[in-house]
Amino acid sequence: QVQLVESGGGSVQAGGSLRLSCAVSGYTSSTYCMAWFRQAPGKEREGVAVMYTGGSSANYGASVKGRFTISQDNAKNTLYLQMNSLEPEDTAMYYCAADAGLCYARHWTLDSGGFPAAFPYWGQGTQVTVSS
Repeated sequence: QVQLVESGGGSVQAGGSLRLSCAVSGYTSSTYCMAWFRQAPGKEREGVAVMYTGGSSANYGASVKGRFTISQDNAKNTLYLQMNSLEPEDTAMYYCAADAGLCYARHWTLDSGGFPAAFPYWGQGTQVTVSS
């Protein structure tokens, strides 16, 4: 059973930075499609970034492109989300998600972003609050 544990959330002022971590254990596949999603109160879960652990390319949601960076450390079995130039609109619960194998259109498209239903494995979330 794959387990995902997020950490690194907190409160920061607008313009600041945070780095979220997602520790992965219980691998059942050699590679995964992994993503960060976020959900603000009263809003739908939104795809933030996605990457395939067997490669290096990534895709980002339009609202975070150029400010956020998704990365991985295979030696530490950890996925990261570096968030710079944070804005109050970035305030949300942030979730790490995974699915075994390649990333497909059912996971993410350039037009629509991420699809939460395509990811069977989820962490418990970490809260990010950005004040103006």
